[in-house]
Amino acid sequence: MKEYLFSYGTLQKDKVQLALFGRILQGNTDTLKGYKTVSIEIKDNAFLAKGEEKLQQNIVISKDINDAVKGTVFELTGEELLHADKYEPDNYKRTQVVLQSGKKAWIYLAVV
Repeated sequence: MKEYLFSYGTLQKDKVQLALFGRILQGNTDTLKGYKTVSIEIKDNAFLAKGEEKLQQNIVISKDINDAVKGTVFELTGEELLHADKYEPDNYKRTQVVLQSGKKAWIYLAVV
């Protein structure tokens, strides 16, 4: 079964995709309305050991409906989505949203 994953950060990097999925993902530009990006500090040592930066972009629901986050929506298998779950920091939660294109996609949000 195919799944959609909306990325606005590290999962857009070729090196991350190759390490996680063994391939470069094909994706399309899309937008998530009603959200905005914020910078957060990652404290998950396993994530940081992968060479990722301590400060990462994350998204939060915005009170301004005009706010939007641009990113890329990728098509993955269910198994690949589970690999992405293991990659993300331990305080990230996967949740489903509807993108501007109308696609239902998964995103990762930090739980603080």
